This record gives sequence, C-alpha cells and structure tokens, in this order.
Amino acid sequence: MKFSIPCVIFAGGKSSRMGEDKALLPFGEFSTLTEYQYYRLLPLFEKIYISAKTDKFPFKAPTIFDDQSLNIYAPTVGLLTIFNQLKNNAFFAISVDTPFVDEKVIKKLVEVYEKENKDAVIAKSPNGIHPMCGIYTKNLLPKLEKMVENNQHKLGYLLKISNTDFVYFENDDPFFNLNHPEEYKLAIEKTK
Repeated sequence: MKFSIPCVIFAGGKSSRMGEDKALLPFGEFSTLTEYQYYRLLPLFEKIYISAKTDKFPFKAPTIFDDQSLNIYAPTVGLLTIFNQLKNNAFFAISVDTPFVDEKVIKKLVEVYEKENKDAVIAKSPNGIHPMCGIYTKNLLPKLEKMVENNQHKLGYLLKISNTDFVYFENDDPFFNLNHPEEYKLAIEKTK
C-alpha cells in the first residue's frame, strides 16, 4: 500500500560544496540522482513531485518550481512555494542527496504524523536532526512567510519555534548525505 501523503524531492540547491549540481550527477542505473530518487520512491507514494528552481532534468516528472521572484537558494523558499501550490495539508520532504532513506524510516515518520497533531515530524539520529527528511504541515505557513520576509532561512529555527516531533533513529546510515565529491563516490560504492 502506498502512502497517501505526497512526497517532494528537494533538488533546487546550489551544490556549492559538491562543485557541480548534485541533482544532475549520475547515480545507480540512472542518468541523474534526481531520477534515481524519483523512481526509487515512486512505489512508496501515490504522488511524487520534484522541487527545483528550473526545468533542468532529462526525464519527465511533476515539478514545483520555486517562486522566481525570490532569488534565494534555501529550502524555506521551496517549502513556501510547495504549500502555495499543493492542495494537501502536509507532505513528506526528502533531499535529493539522501539516497539511502528507506521505506522503514518513511513509514515510522508517517505513523507518528498520523497519530499526533504536530506542525512537523522530523527524523533525528545520533548525528543530529535531518530537516530534509520529514513531514511538514500547512500550520507552518505563517511562520515560513515571516521567515522568508525577514530573510531567515534556517530550517532548524523553524522547527525549534514550531510544534515539532523529532523521531529518533539509532542508525545514521539512512541519512548519509552527498555534499562533497568524496561522499558521492562513497555512495556510488554502496550501491554497487
């Protein structure tokens, strides 16, 4: 059974530490990491969208483009645009550069979201919180609008001032993040 909550893959970052757009790097059997994430998660969700600044992908998928009037590279802008375009009350957010977040992690987050009335349900592991792996609800909209207006873009701050449930996972492995070229190489090795 698929999750009815929509999933949004965030792929609009600057990738400054990678030195090139990580969303477009080849991964697994796919020409891009974004395509890999999209097709990997497709069996789990009824609807999947990609959040990006531009139409840069070599495959077709429903895409939500960041508000072009806000020339800011930050997930806050993506969240704001998604809430303004999606009719849903909540969605599951995942960063394009976390290809090992699995069904078990997602299922646990969705279960907590369905049981509790929280503004956000976010993954946490020994390495800390993972703001780009969790569920965001429309309750956050007024705070998000104010933050973007004030040029404040730290998701950690948004989660701190909101009714957030941090769901603890004992293992850091699913949250392995591809920020630098060596992490990308390591992730490629893990998928072989």
